[in-house]
Amino acid sequence: MNDWVGLMEKALAEARLALATGDVPVAALLVDAAGSVIAVGRNERELTHDPTAHAEVLAIRAAAEALGTWHLEDTTLVVTLEPCTMCAGAILQARIPRVVFGAWDEKAGAVGSVHDVLRDRRLPHRVEVVAGVRAEESAELLKGFFEARR
Repeated sequence: MNDWVGLMEKALAEARLALATGDVPVAALLVDAAGSVIAVGRNERELTHDPTAHAEVLAIRAAAEALGTWHLEDTTLVVTLEPCTMCAGAILQARIPRVVFGAWDEKAGAVGSVHDVLRDRRLPHRVEVVAGVRAEESAELLKGFFEARR
């Protein structure tokens, strides 16, 4: 399974829904080996007043609930923005083997820009990373959101 572009389009559509709640437009999909969507999450920090309500964390929680296990070994996380340190930790804890992301996060990214938590050789679990899928569109969505707030 490697229709990352198509899956990223689904994630971008979900990210746009976060705009209605004033949340940063980031979304994540957790898919199985065949590319079927198991769970979806989008940022809900403003909506829920929960600082941990990042798209990745919400998608991981929903997938664990749907599958009845926190071991998400045969899945891929597709997310519109490079995960932060908190989300990278959750990805490692869930044993997700692959992350596909769109835009780089030069301020808080933990998958290669500021830190590289997912591929840190000191940790027992490393993750395959596919970066830059629909990066320009992902970045433009975020740029438009922040420009409108200024």
